[in-house]
Amino acid sequence: MNRIGVVCLVAIIAIGIISCKNSKNNQKKQTLTRQEILNESPKAFNKRMAWWRNAKFGMFIHWGAYAVPAGVYKGKKIKNCTGEWIMNCAHIPVSEYEKYAREFNPVKYNPDRWVKLAKDAGMKYIIITSKHHEGFSLWDSKVSDYDAVDFAKIHKDLLAPLKKACDKYGIKLGFYYSIMDWHHPDAQAPNYPNYNTDKKTNPHFDRYVQNFMKPQLRELVNNYDPAVLWFDGDWIPEWNHKYGVDIYTMIRKMKPNIIINNRVDVGRNGMQGMDEGDKQYVGDFGTPEQQILKDTTNSDWEACMTMNDTWGYKEYDDDWKSADQLIDNLADIAAKGGNYLLNVGPTAKGLIPQASVQRLKEMGNWLDINGEAIYGTEKLRHHYKQGDYIRYTKKKGQRLYYGIMLDQPADRSVTFKYLKPDKGSEVKILGIDISLKWDYRKDKGLTIHIPPAVKKDQRFQHGFVVKIEGSEVS
Repeated sequence: MNRIGVVCLVAIIAIGIISCKNSKNNQKKQTLTRQEILNESPKAFNKRMAWWRNAKFGMFIHWGAYAVPAGVYKGKKIKNCTGEWIMNCAHIPVSEYEKYAREFNPVKYNPDRWVKLAKDAGMKYIIITSKHHEGFSLWDSKVSDYDAVDFAKIHKDLLAPLKKACDKYGIKLGFYYSIMDWHHPDAQAPNYPNYNTDKKTNPHFDRYVQNFMKPQLRELVNNYDPAVLWFDGDWIPEWNHKYGVDIYTMIRKMKPNIIINNRVDVGRNGMQGMDEGDKQYVGDFGTPEQQILKDTTNSDWEACMTMNDTWGYKEYDDDWKSADQLIDNLADIAAKGGNYLLNVGPTAKGLIPQASVQRLKEMGNWLDINGEAIYGTEKLRHHYKQGDYIRYTKKKGQRLYYGIMLDQPADRSVTFKYLKPDKGSEVKILGIDISLKWDYRKDKGLTIHIPPAVKKDQRFQHGFVVKIEGSEVS
């Protein structure tokens, strides 16, 4: 080897050594101790939560063996029961319910189409039920045969192709996981369906946590690299704060940047979803269920809600919310600083109901024009609303403010009491490149004059968004 060759070889070796050191250093930086996790600095927490806070809108997917009965048991519609709770509501024995899992055969499942639908709707992340209370898993779990690969007719991992599709479309993927399990003998199965009392606990529950729950969670994190873990079933008597801290820290050690909801612990105040203030609980955001917070809060939160009355598919639930109502919800939640996790319940064949598809398309059309007033925004310091039909948001780190009209006003002008444009600045309606005529009075606020084109344009039939550069009037 000549002199130049020796020099090149030495350089390559040196670069390799440096790369190895950097790799080790990077790995070291990604390793957190229990104390570091539980004493996370506000700066680190804000950095970890940044993408989620900016996303604002996500898709919840409730899908499992419960899609097979679709709300019907022995020919009867099970009333006062959401689709995914049919096993409990109808008191279906474990061995009998397993027949539904055997039949689960979603041959029309097209994850690419699901994710494309979410993306076109303006959603930025997806949370799917990897395992609901029924105990049936959608992936090939190595600690259980009660899953889509080993037990169901489909014999396929249903999470892997969804992860691939999410990566393709730039959508974050997260997993719902139920702490409660009606199928497992060391969890609620022996006392099912009378598990929800202090007298009905399983003495082997810790064995379930250590030998089943933890390994399954490790599989989900290691195999699919989720951005979020979304827990549920936290109200069972066996679950406690110690378990919550243990699971939370275990997952964060595996993936330090992952986001975990507050249902991993026991501080949630019922369906209202926010932690009670009596002690410090783990979990990164609150989870109001089927409701929107009545006011603003400085805590992170996400309203999870259905489009009709059920989470899991029910063939006869046609009580659909209108697209207008769903858009109003999104704007109201964003104005209060929260996220909107909107549910779809696919059929046993793997199809998202057409009613859901249509509403998501309408939401996507609205967000194509007005998304600037939703994504990457925050609540105002003093006001999130004005009357029934106006909501306010602000672009983070900028002096850009938005007045969201949730309906077309009857008059040719509208006043935003809490917005003050900079002197000489432009005021615009998102979606049209027209500088509006406007007036500002200290005692009244900002009055804009609505161009006739806005009244006639079908894109604004639900309302419109006014954008200003300026400040909030307190």
